[in-house]
Amino acid sequence: MTGAGAGLLLLGVRHHGPGSARAVRAALEAARPRIVLIEGPPEADPLIPLAAEQDMRPPVALLAHAVDEPGRSAFWPMAEFSPEWVALRWALDHGVPARFIDLPATHTLAWERNTDGTDRDGDTGPAEPDMRVDPLAVLADTAGYDDPERWWEDVIEHRGVGEGDAYAPFAVVEEAMTALREAYGSGGHQRDLVREAYMRLQIRAARREAGDDAVAVVCGAWHVPALRQQSTVAADKALLKGLPKIKADLTWVPWTYRRLARAGGYGAGIDSPGWYGHLFAAPDRPVERWMTKVAGLLREEDRLVSSAHVIEAVRLADTLAALRGRPLPGLSETTDAVRAVMCDGSDVPLALVHDRLVVGEVLGEVPPTAPAVPLQRDLDRLQRRLRLRPEAQEREVELDLRGETDAERSRLLHRLRLLGVDWGRREVSRVGTGTFRETWRLRWEPELSVRVAEAGVWGTTVLAAATGRAQADAVAARSLAEVTALAEQCLLAGLADALPAVMRVLADRAALDTDVGHLAQALPALVRALRYGDVRGTYTGALAEVAVGLARRIFVGLPPACAALDADAADEMRRHVDAVHGAVGLLGDTDGGGGTAGTRGADGDTTADGGTTADGGTTADGATRGGGADGLRPRWYAVLRGLSGRDRVPGVIRGRAVRLLLDGGELDQDEAARLMGLALSRGTPPPDAAAWIEGFVGGGGGGMLLVHDERLLALVDGWLTGVPAEAFTDVLPLLRRTFGAYEPGVRRTLGELVRRGPGPRAGGAPGRSGPPGFAADLDEERADAVVPVVRLLLGRAEDGERNEPVGVGT
Repeated sequence: MTGAGAGLLLLGVRHHGPGSARAVRAALEAARPRIVLIEGPPEADPLIPLAAEQDMRPPVALLAHAVDEPGRSAFWPMAEFSPEWVALRWALDHGVPARFIDLPATHTLAWERNTDGTDRDGDTGPAEPDMRVDPLAVLADTAGYDDPERWWEDVIEHRGVGEGDAYAPFAVVEEAMTALREAYGSGGHQRDLVREAYMRLQIRAARREAGDDAVAVVCGAWHVPALRQQSTVAADKALLKGLPKIKADLTWVPWTYRRLARAGGYGAGIDSPGWYGHLFAAPDRPVERWMTKVAGLLREEDRLVSSAHVIEAVRLADTLAALRGRPLPGLSETTDAVRAVMCDGSDVPLALVHDRLVVGEVLGEVPPTAPAVPLQRDLDRLQRRLRLRPEAQEREVELDLRGETDAERSRLLHRLRLLGVDWGRREVSRVGTGTFRETWRLRWEPELSVRVAEAGVWGTTVLAAATGRAQADAVAARSLAEVTALAEQCLLAGLADALPAVMRVLADRAALDTDVGHLAQALPALVRALRYGDVRGTYTGALAEVAVGLARRIFVGLPPACAALDADAADEMRRHVDAVHGAVGLLGDTDGGGGTAGTRGADGDTTADGGTTADGGTTADGATRGGGADGLRPRWYAVLRGLSGRDRVPGVIRGRAVRLLLDGGELDQDEAARLMGLALSRGTPPPDAAAWIEGFVGGGGGGMLLVHDERLLALVDGWLTGVPAEAFTDVLPLLRRTFGAYEPGVRRTLGELVRRGPGPRAGGAPGRSGPPGFAADLDEERADAVVPVVRLLLGRAEDGERNEPVGVGT
C-alpha cells in the first residue's frame, strides 16, 4: 500500500502536474521521510544543493551531454509546479537527503535514441521507435472522456487535499496504473524494464540505510507497480549487465515554459504550462485570478476590457462548467468565456492570450555557481557586460554600429551565429537602410545551451571559438560561394585572426574555379563584405583585390557562358547578371584598397579620412575614386552592350542588359526604343520576344518605366496585340509572371494608359499626350513640395544638416 507506516512510500506522479505537485508536498509533510528518492539521473546528485540557491528560479532543467560529443544530450526539465522540483525543495528545506535514482546519464546518452528522445512518462532520453500506450489516454477513454487533459484536470487538478487524505491520490493512481500494467505490461518498451530494475536497486540501498518506512520515492506513475513488485537483486542486475556507456557531464540550465509545451517539441510536455503554473500558484479562486490576468494582458494591448468584463467572464466560465458536468471551470471553459466576453468572439486576441498566458514566456535562471563549460561562462560575462539579457520572449533590438557598445553586440551575435548558436535573427531594419544599422530579433531557447556546449570544442571564449570554427569551415567549404559568404561573416563578426586563413582559401578557390555561375554567386557576398568592412573600420585590402580579380574574370567568361541556354538556365543566368551588376556598382563605391570609407557629404564627396567621391577622382590619401575601381564599371557596361546585341544570347538576358544600360545612363531612350522595336519585330518568335520583355521590364522599376515612357508601352502593346492566336497561349504564362509582379497601382495606371490609347504620333515618333500628372516640362512648385519628404528619407534635417551619413550603404 501507499501510505505512512505501510512500508515504502511510492508517490506516483504526472510530470509537470500542479495537482501532483501539491499532493507530493502534502504527502511528504504527513510522512516526514528520512530519505527522498526522485526519478532523475544519479550523476546530478552533487547539483541538488544548487536548487536551494536564491538565484535558482525554475523552470530549469538538468542537462546531460556526452563529453566527447556535446551534441548528444538529454534534458530533465522541472518547473515550479513539477512534483520532482517540489520534492527537491522539500528535502532541502527540511535537511533531508535527496537522491536521483533513474538510469544514469552515462547509459542514457549511449543508448540508441529516437527522434523525440522521450520515455513513457515524459523524461527526455533515449527511446525506441515503437508504439507505446498513453496511460492518461486509456484512463480518460475508460472514464468516458475524449480529452485526456480534461480528465486529468477533473480528477487531479480540481481535487483538493483534505485532512487525513494526503496519500489517497497516490493510492488511486497506483491502482489504476497496476491495472494498466497488467493489461499492457511495459507497453512494449524494453528500456522501461531496465530503468525500473536500476531504480529498485537504489530503493533497496536507501531502505537498508534509513529503514523500510523512512523512504519516499517520487516517480512517474507508470513505474509505481514495477517498483512495488518483488524481484531479486540478481534478476535486476542481470537486466543492467552490458549496458552501453559513455562519459557524461551534467549541469543546470535555464528552461522556458514554451519548451515545456508540446508545441515546442518536448515529448514530455504539457499543452498549457502557463495555465498549470497559475493553478499551482493560485489554488484559491483560480478562475477569478486568471480572468484578471487576461484582462491585464488585453489592456496592455490597448483593448477595452473593464472589471465588468472580468465578472461576466467568470460567471460564464462557471456556467459552462456546470453545463458540461465539470467540478470547476477548466482551461476550455475559461478560454471559451474569454473569447466570448473579452475578445468579442475573435480568435485573434485569443491567440495572444494563448501565447502569452496559456503557454507563457517565462525563462528560468540558474546561479553562477552551477557547472558550465568555459565557453558558456565567457558568453555569460559578455551578456552581462553588453546588457543583452537572455529572454524567453522574442524582442527586437536596433543596433547603431557607430556606437562601440552596439558594435560589440553585433559582433557577439554574428560570432554566435557562426558557431551555430542562433540566439538572434537578422531582420530588415525599419529605421534606415545604411550598413551602420542592424535589426535583430532575439529569443533564447534552452537548446542553445547544448549548442554552446557543442561549440566549446572550438575554444574557451566566444572570440576564440568563432575564429577556430571559421578557419575550419573555410577548409571544409565545398564551393566558392560558401567561402565568400564565410569571409562576409568574418567581417561581420570582427574575426581579424580568421580572415587571413579564409582569404587564402578564397584566393585559391577563385583561381581554380572556372564556372561563371559560381563566380557570379561569390562576388556579391565579397562586395558586401567590403562594405561591412568599411563601416566597421576593418582593413579589407586583400578582400578588395580578390573581388576585383573575380569581377574581371566574370567579364571575360560571361558572354560565352550566356550563349545557347535553355529557358531555365537563361533565367538563372539573368539573376547572376543582376547580382554582378549590383556588386560592380557597390565595388565602384569602395576605395579599392581596403581603406575605411568616409562619410559622404551632400555633394557626394567623402570626408578627409579617405574614400570614394562622386566625380570619379581620388581623395587626399590617394585612394581610387568611384569611377569604377580600376575601370570596372566601363568594362562591365561594355560587357552588357555585347550581350544586348548577340543573337545567340537568350532574350531574357538581352532584355535585361538593355535595361541595365538604360538605368545606368549608358543608353538613351531612343536607342532603347530602337532595340525594343528590333526585339519585338515580326521576325522574332513570340516566346523569344516575351522573354526579352521579361528581361527588360521585369523586376523592380520595370512597370514605372512603361508608365513614364509611352513609346516603350506602345511598342509592348503593339507587339502583344499582334501575337498570333496559336502562339498566345505559349507566351501568356511568361507575360503574367512579368506583369503580375508589378505593384497594384502600377498595373492600374498601365491599364488606364492602354485603355486611353496612344497620343498623337508622327511616323512612330513619340507624341506626348501623357497621363494626368505628367507633363513635358518640370513643375517646380510641385517638385518643391516633395523635397521635405526626400530629406526625411535620406536622413537629413529640414535645414540641410545631416542626421545620418547618406553615402555609406544607402
